Amino acid sequence: MKRILLLPCHSILEADEYKLFLELGYDVFSMGSYINPHQPHDNKRPPILEGKYDDHLISVAGVYSKDNLHADLVDPFDIIIIHHVDFWISNNWDLIKNKKVVLRTIGQNTSANEFRIQPYREQGLKIVRYSPKEENISLYNGADAMIRFYKDPEEFKDWNGEIAKVMTMGQSMKQRGEFCNYDIFDKATVHLPRSIFGAENQDVLDWGGQLEYEEMKKAMRDYRVFFYTGTQPASYTLTLIEAMMTGMPVVAIGKELGNSLFNKEQDTYEVGEIIINGVNGFISNDINELTEYTKRLIEDYELAKTIGKAGRERAIELFGKEIIKQEWKEFLETL
Repeated sequence: MKRILLLPCHSILEADEYKLFLELGYDVFSMGSYINPHQPHDNKRPPILEGKYDDHLISVAGVYSKDNLHADLVDPFDIIIIHHVDFWISNNWDLIKNKKVVLRTIGQNTSANEFRIQPYREQGLKIVRYSPKEENISLYNGADAMIRFYKDPEEFKDWNGEIAKVMTMGQSMKQRGEFCNYDIFDKATVHLPRSIFGAENQDVLDWGGQLEYEEMKKAMRDYRVFFYTGTQPASYTLTLIEAMMTGMPVVAIGKELGNSLFNKEQDTYEVGEIIINGVNGFISNDINELTEYTKRLIEDYELAKTIGKAGRERAIELFGKEIIKQEWKEFLETL
């Protein structure tokens, strides 16, 4: 059995890919929230009971961080998968270079990241991209595979839309300003019934609190509309997939708003290609149109149901678990 050392920086993605690699038959140790998979460090996702508790590796990882790995953390593994953070590559390259090292992008790469990983790309670093739009990043270093994030359609399903309100979700949205496009959500929905969920949003109106995992899935089943603000410069986010996969109709901001800080540098916003306006969601760069789309969906349940159903079909097509699982299987077998 081949072994994977996972160096994550996003606990939700960590949980998703940890589970997938286990299902593919790999032994996995993650130096993140799931360092002990039976008792994860945060409550955003449940324990992974199938994961192995490794007392020795946990004790070593308690002394040595992802910034400064130790041979005891590297030697037992065949493959090292690093989520986004390029200095984990540069700081540890001499120690890890004889392993199969994979950089997994998560939607936050800019030309600066591409510049920093170039020397390691030339020495054998593999790259798994999360969106085809990343090829528009300046100094792009290519890809060995393009594998999107995923969600399980058997887990995210059964939208009912009984709560005739719009919701959005994100962490510290107001404090993070343009990177989370909070002001656009606020202006577009200020006169509509709404809720905003996520940690550290106490300073915004209509804050609904931080949801536990099952509560989050229930909110997506029950609320009528999801308003997608994006997180710059990401092509898309896990939250968009979760909402669409559930069958929840989505109103999304277009790329002129959604990637406003990066449009001149990199055309990486993909939501306008995922959502076909008026067919499987609504998308616009005009705040008044965003308001009108949201209002229509709140008031017209049958329209919301039709749009949500088409959105779920699109999400399964692009982000369904079995498709992504097969793509990871084929890529990992090439290493």
